[in-house]
Amino acid sequence: MTTRESFSLHGENLLKKVKELIAEGNVRKITITDKSGKELMTFPLTIGVVGVLLAPVLAAVGALAALVGECTITVEREETTPKEE
Repeated sequence: MTTRESFSLHGENLLKKVKELIAEGNVRKITITDKSGKELMTFPLTIGVVGVLLAPVLAAVGALAALVGECTITVEREETTPKEE
């Protein structure tokens, strides 16, 4: 099961927030929209996507951050259920 969470922030904080979300590890997909709701970028994150594969995505997010003022990040998270013993 997945849950969605949204964050509104300014462009200068965009790259920092995306890096934080990736580091959390339970994020499945990140979508970035502008203040009018137009989707600017969306990218899936799967288990095992690290370093070299994320570099182009982070470069694109950095370029986007320089161009947008206010934006919203919508995060799809994989819900973890505790194992029954």
